[in-house]
Amino acid sequence: MTTNGDLANALAALGAEVVHAGLFDYAGMFRERRLATADLLAGADTAVFANVLPKWDIAEAIRFPGPYGSEPVRYDAQSVRPWPFEPRSAAVIADYTGAQAAIMPRAVLAGQVARARAMGFEPIAASEFEFIVLAETAESLRAKGFADLNLFAPDNRCWSGITAAVHSGFVADLETALRGGGIDPFSLSVELGPGCFEATLRHGPAMRAADDAAFFRLITRAFCRTRGLTASFMSLTGADFPGIGGHVAMSLADPASGRNLFGDASAEHGLSATARAFLAGLIAGLPDLFAMIAGTVNAYRRFAPGSWAPKTMSWAPGNYAAAVRTTAETPPMTRLELRLPGSDMNPWLTMAAMLAAGLDGVEQHLALDAAPIASGGPDEIPEGVERLPRDLLDAAQRLKASRRARALFGEAFVDHYAAVCEAEDASLRRAVSAAEVRRYLEA
Repeated sequence: MTTNGDLANALAALGAEVVHAGLFDYAGMFRERRLATADLLAGADTAVFANVLPKWDIAEAIRFPGPYGSEPVRYDAQSVRPWPFEPRSAAVIADYTGAQAAIMPRAVLAGQVARARAMGFEPIAASEFEFIVLAETAESLRAKGFADLNLFAPDNRCWSGITAAVHSGFVADLETALRGGGIDPFSLSVELGPGCFEATLRHGPAMRAADDAAFFRLITRAFCRTRGLTASFMSLTGADFPGIGGHVAMSLADPASGRNLFGDASAEHGLSATARAFLAGLIAGLPDLFAMIAGTVNAYRRFAPGSWAPKTMSWAPGNYAAAVRTTAETPPMTRLELRLPGSDMNPWLTMAAMLAAGLDGVEQHLALDAAPIASGGPDEIPEGVERLPRDLLDAAQRLKASRRARALFGEAFVDHYAAVCEAEDASLRRAVSAAEVRRYLEA
């Protein structure tokens, strides 16, 4: 637990005169207040924030009964980072300490990190995001009803050196903004289609990695808007766009030495017994927890028939078509990469689900009985392998019925989050797309 002294020291180290203090909601949006550093520190012991954040949806429609009011929060000194949009400023994440604490995504991950440490592990993680940049402003999107979207870099091809050269200023300036916000990109490059970019973030302790993922999207969105552009992190922005992923890589380290406990050069595929048990836990547990990985209606568009997104809990060394890709270039670099999440994933819930299922595998000494897939293509369903949920309602109902989920995360979180997902699904059940009207109106 951090103290107010820790908070003061962290802010002083950045020379912060102003602090943007807030919480991330279920949609991953930072809800914040701007305070003078002196005022924030003076009121740290009595700080409060509106308790509505876990009770509204992405469109800010209230989905749960009140009462609504202020709830005590505690600032996390370890979350302090520079705020790149204002000189001599910082950002800090607060966590509820009252009735909402048990159902917030960051607290859910914190519980699994504490569990890992009690088992003698330090969870290490990193995120990789694909995102689409559109030549649209907030005003132009609304004027055209979010249809007929104009592309940025419409001529881009996967890993195109031409696009990287032509738009080098955009990429370099985005990297500068990210580093100014405490984000350390390992790579930032173009990807698989018009306007598509990819960022791989540096690995670190799981909580910091999840915070980095959320701030990465915030900074990227804001940076693009200052350029008259829009960044899309939808899993599928439209039929003419590629599905985009928000992959998470994870390993377990020895807390004392920092040694990667997943790597074993002498073992098959370079995976230690710990890594194999963790992977077995993912295969056994994640189908029940899938709503924590894919928590929007749009997330399931990426898994539509004909897509390359995995439909089952498959795994394979180095195979991009597997749900879990294992990589073991060297023992220190060994990791398990979960390729199921889209770029709209909630990073705390995704990492919590991954860590919880994997630790179950380690605790129970699960054997890795599933064979690695040898190929992997659109709609490939290996024989005898359970299919993942097909839509958000299916995933929410499976989470709600799961005794495993309730044992891992508690009744309060499972009931609340399943209801959040059911409400999100219901919000679009009556939405009719232009494609549906075209297909059925005159039939």
